[in-house]
Parts: sequence; C-alpha cells; structure tokens
Amino acid sequence: MPSNLEKTLIVGLGNILMGDEGVGVHVVRMLEQLNLPDGVECLDGGTGGFTLLEPLQCADHIVLIDAASDDNAPGTVTRTTPRFSRDYPRTLTAHDVGVKDLLDVFYIQGGGPDITLYAITIDPHQPISMSLSKQAARAAEQAVQRILAELRSAAVPVS
Repeated sequence: MPSNLEKTLIVGLGNILMGDEGVGVHVVRMLEQLNLPDGVECLDGGTGGFTLLEPLQCADHIVLIDAASDDNAPGTVTRTTPRFSRDYPRTLTAHDVGVKDLLDVFYIQGGGPDITLYAITIDPHQPISMSLSKQAARAAEQAVQRILAELRSAAVPVS
C-alpha cells in the first residue's frame, strides 16, 4: 500500500454468540466480502478491549459498528460522529464499559482521527443465538450499504 494513501479502519464490535449483540461483527464480515476502496481495512473487534488501541491509533479514519440498546426501534441504524466516549449512546450492550474506556484512553493519548459510529438498535431481550434476528439482519444490510456509499464518496484517487 502506498505510504501517501490514507487508512480507513472499519471495526465491528459485538459478541456473535449473543445474537443481535454481535451485529457489528456481522457487518464487518459482510464488508470483507466486497470490493472496498484502497486503504480500507476491516477488523473484527469482538467485545473490544485495549487490544484495539493500536489499530485505532494507526488509522486516519475510523468507523465503528456496534449494537445499541436505546430508545429507537430495533433495527434502527444511526450514524453519529461522537467526539468523546460520553457522546456514545448511553447503553451500548454487553461491552459498554470496555469500549468507552478504550475510547477515553484513545482520546487521552492524542487520538486524532474522527470516529464515525454506526449504532444498530437491538432488542436486548432475545434468546442466545449465533444468528441475527430478521430486524438486525435487515439493519446490517442497511449499514453495509450506507458505509459503502460513504467510503466510495470519500475515496480520492491517489496519483
């Protein structure tokens, strides 16, 4: 990869053993199957943690995809550009503290690139499953299309 090419890191968060809670990972896996613009890297971030700090610090642009348990209807895809961990949805699912702690450390250490968050609202009261509900599967497809459109509109040929 040329050194003058900016790097976009797309990180899917969640636990795929917990059904819709793993929707972020499902989105990243779907994106990995597509022809993405140069400089775009996908990462299965699992349930987060400080192991994600280095990949975040090495990126010029960051896109996070995660499940949220908020006031929106299940299957709602929300795009935000939070600047601090406190700007993230109040109730991210099972890894709430880990992701917010990670982002606090990222920003404290001078994390410069803006982070875009695609939060997909889920129903937190669901059976344990390795597959997505119909609502979450439709929302995952919608998130993939929105992320692709955003990536393609931002892609600038490098000469």
